[in-house]
Amino acid sequence: MLHAPLQTVWFRSLAALFIAVLLAPLAEQAHGQPAAPATPAAPATPATAEKLALQTSDGVTVAAWYYPIPKDARPIGAVILVHDLGGSHRTVEPLAKALQAAGCVVVAPDVRGHGESRVATLPDGQDDQSKLLKKPDFDQIAASRGGRMRDQPGVYGDIESARNWLKKQMAVAGIPKDTPLFVVGSGLGAMLAANWTAADAMWPDLVSGPQGREVAGLVMISPSFATKGYSLAPALANEFVRRAVPVLLIAGATDRDAIKVFDQIKRQRPREWFDNRHPHQPAGGKDKDASPCEVAEASLVMLVSQADRSGDALASLRSADARARAGDPSALITGFMRLAATKNP
Repeated sequence: MLHAPLQTVWFRSLAALFIAVLLAPLAEQAHGQPAAPATPAAPATPATAEKLALQTSDGVTVAAWYYPIPKDARPIGAVILVHDLGGSHRTVEPLAKALQAAGCVVVAPDVRGHGESRVATLPDGQDDQSKLLKKPDFDQIAASRGGRMRDQPGVYGDIESARNWLKKQMAVAGIPKDTPLFVVGSGLGAMLAANWTAADAMWPDLVSGPQGREVAGLVMISPSFATKGYSLAPALANEFVRRAVPVLLIAGATDRDAIKVFDQIKRQRPREWFDNRHPHQPAGGKDKDASPCEVAEASLVMLVSQADRSGDALASLRSADARARAGDPSALITGFMRLAATKNP
């Protein structure tokens, strides 16, 4: 990444391993032996974006941006990217464009009260409406519920509206239905992404098949437990989030809450987690806190960097040195996506 402490041999080796779909053992990395730097992928398409206007069930118009890939390309995944409190699609656009270049279709909304998504019920004279948002507003952003038919929901918020538009766009563009869906959020956006993942999992199955549990992987960058009265607790109480969906957490040097979130989830996955601070060791290893499995076998992955950044600033880091870009969040996320897709055939 942009900070020298991140350019350790071990971290760069782990990052390169993500790019290689995490199929090789980490023994060499654990012993400090260097791995060849990953070659950055050629851009899949010019970094273009299409502005959208999405409608929620409570009448909010959500501005969002769609980052497509060429029509003849098969995406490695579809991504809903959710920014931090006080941010917008612009503060995560470097990540959106990097994921686009790697072969992902991305939708990045300005959630209500942020960027170009103004809320009519809030004072319009306030330049930054995010300062006025309260818990019910955040609840609505992540809402997806009401009735038994997901195509006719009673309540759908900002993220569900992005999902609905993306689902229709994929059909129009001929993108395969089995393209895995990933939700990536930073800071407050990580909390919203996790709670929406829980809401997605709660839609009941129909005779024709499931209509929920669409999320193939959840990425949380610098998540907090609580912000402005809004809590991550509902997501952490959800069985799908706690035990089933593959989860990647990325934390900066001072992201203490992210580590607490990881510790809480890993108690539900005692043999399925990996922590880059304590890599897996062979039998007889001396680290009593060592990860119980290799990173390729983990359904819960924690990557703690030494970058003194968090939230959108961490999510959007891009190394000036191309040789170090295997350690950028975008590269780590796409590597995780490839691995998670193998766990969701």
